[in-house]
Amino acid sequence: MPNFLLSIGLALVAFLGALMALWPKPTAPVETPVQATSTVAVIPVVPPVAPAPASPEVVPDAESKQEETITPKTAPATEPVKTPAPKKPTAPTTPTETPVATTTVPEPQPLPSSGNASFDTAAAHLRDALVNIVCYVPAGSGLHSISGSGVFVDTKGIIITNAHIAQYFLLGDRGASCTVRTGTPAQSRYKAALIYISPPWLQANAKVLTQALPMGTGEFDFAFIAVTGSATKDPLPVSFPAMPIASLPPAAGTSVVIGSYGAQFLQASQIESALFPTIVFGSVKDVFTFDTNTIDVFSLGGSAAAQEGSSGGGVVDINGSLIGTITTSTVQGSTDTRTLSAISSSYIRSEYARETGSLIDALFAQPTSVSVQSFSMRIPTLESIITAQLN
Repeated sequence: MPNFLLSIGLALVAFLGALMALWPKPTAPVETPVQATSTVAVIPVVPPVAPAPASPEVVPDAESKQEETITPKTAPATEPVKTPAPKKPTAPTTPTETPVATTTVPEPQPLPSSGNASFDTAAAHLRDALVNIVCYVPAGSGLHSISGSGVFVDTKGIIITNAHIAQYFLLGDRGASCTVRTGTPAQSRYKAALIYISPPWLQANAKVLTQALPMGTGEFDFAFIAVTGSATKDPLPVSFPAMPIASLPPAAGTSVVIGSYGAQFLQASQIESALFPTIVFGSVKDVFTFDTNTIDVFSLGGSAAAQEGSSGGGVVDINGSLIGTITTSTVQGSTDTRTLSAISSSYIRSEYARETGSLIDALFAQPTSVSVQSFSMRIPTLESIITAQLN
């Protein structure tokens, strides 16, 4: 009898083991992102009038030796509404040193080749759709003038960028002026106005304007501006080069093209007259979430794009779709050892819908003049969120 019972027990154990092997295993949650420094470039120069002058005087920032330039040495604005704890060790996120700015005027670089015709085409389109956004503030305001990036995402002249850049469009009555620049090198081309900025980002980052080294994860850090006029004597183009915003997030290992107007290693005068787009090929190194299993943030490792001034730049897949917007980076050491991060376009789509109850496509469908006029009514309320910290 004991042997019989033992045989039954062993058979039962074997059966349960086989059953467990067939049972679906839980999916590991996507890790949460860690904080890093925003990649906007600080300009320690304040022009006497707005918009941006042809050649601003370079004046060192007395408050921070690390922030010197339309050539930046630190980033003035970042992101999180919450600070999720990392689930595994990552690269240091607090910068401890600043690269020394070069005095060599950069030369325009030819568009790199990936050896893949589709990727090369995507890179060319991204370069055409890239913009440089420069915002100046009055002397004595306690704020920093900045240089960042953006990407045209609609042929009517709609640009996606970071909220920590676009918040300067809320400060027009305080003397702030912003200009959209394009080309190689970047030159002032367009006037623009806000058509959306994430209110949760403003509420969570109201003090960012006055911080020398703000940190963040990228959460809520997106905004849209629209071209409203020409900054030159040339008329506006009939259509703007634009990258469509992807609906699906990238997976780890996805090959990408990264584009921005990185400016960390330039002097202010060089950025004014010799700022060229940075286009590099890379891949998605890791993916992160603000929620549970959605891919909201992805890291891109180190490259020439991992520098201040790249905030708002674009990440494009082989199909030529914008899959992400650059938000943060570690800024310590050489660029190839840094960690550049972007928020996914799928996250931007879902968060915009959550905040507004509408789709981004509906925003893009209406005339930009209507979008500008409609959003202008919200500016005083949104401005008060951040200016309360300045009084």
